[in-house]
Amino acid sequence: MINVAILGAGIGAQHLTALRALPETFHVSTVVDQDAARIDAIRDGHGFAASTDIGQALNDPKIDLIDICLPPHLHVPVTLQALAAGKHVVCEKPLATSMADVDRIRDAALASGKHVFPVFQYRWGFALAQLRHLMATGLAGAVNSAVLETHWSRGADYYAVPWRGTWEGERGGAVLGHAIHNHDLLTHIAGDIKAVSAMTTTRINPIETEDTAAIIFEMTSGALCSSSITLGAADNDTRLRIVFDHLTATSGSEPYAPGAVPWTFAARDPSRQHDIDAAVANAPAEPAGFEGFFTELAKALTGAPNAAVTLQEGAASVALVTAIYHAARSGARVTLPITPDHPLYEGWLP
Repeated sequence: MINVAILGAGIGAQHLTALRALPETFHVSTVVDQDAARIDAIRDGHGFAASTDIGQALNDPKIDLIDICLPPHLHVPVTLQALAAGKHVVCEKPLATSMADVDRIRDAALASGKHVFPVFQYRWGFALAQLRHLMATGLAGAVNSAVLETHWSRGADYYAVPWRGTWEGERGGAVLGHAIHNHDLLTHIAGDIKAVSAMTTTRINPIETEDTAAIIFEMTSGALCSSSITLGAADNDTRLRIVFDHLTATSGSEPYAPGAVPWTFAARDPSRQHDIDAAVANAPAEPAGFEGFFTELAKALTGAPNAAVTLQEGAASVALVTAIYHAARSGARVTLPITPDHPLYEGWLP
């Protein structure tokens, strides 16, 4: 049994729901939030302890895993504190806002012998299981291009939370806080990114950070992909269209769990559609979203074969955001990886 302390009762409420769905593996011992009323609002009869003191959870010898669901500016310091206390860590996105801090986390994880799991729950769902099965069977072939849309609606009510829309509190805008999951899905499916070109701007809300972006990715495979981001759409829609050698995969528009709704898988050669449909029908089942994320995490902690999100993948996500911001500010085509001599290695805050 893995004993968990959830820090933050906002997005932490969704983590709690997923952990409750896995009662043979996880036990939520404590939920921490500076607003005790928010903890009561998500309790729903659960017997976990409530606290307003992060230190209490970090110092509890019964806690195995610290689940960080706090505002972005707290992610790095609390992750380091948790590792120093001998705990495994789950950290909501973004893991960090500089490659220097990623390196600090990596060094602390190695020193403690504990795992750090960045949160990328979009990877799980039946449609993505189907796509991975098509890729594994060779029916998809290589990725040639992809188009990602993160077209969401965010207004004054969203930015009424004081830290949102600020560089100091949120540490970034739509690139960091909204499209980061789509970009993780792109690398999860199409592999590593070699170079980035980007433009960002603020058009929708009177905030410090960007709420609109257009990005081009050159993958290490040679594939060319693009990402369109806005927080000024009429609805919240996430769409992915990925063109492989032998088929085109197109998502639905579910914004927060794209793998939990049906995708279409269209054969380039119509004579192969039957084979694709048969493979889709035989794809293995898997839990969606946070439940899938925590299922694989538990396997990693017990030494079983797993598909848990790794610290290395979280580092790659931070490197990509670094490259996007540098490309947008400089107008240059920015190559990856981000090395210590990069001008934004210490962070992208203006």
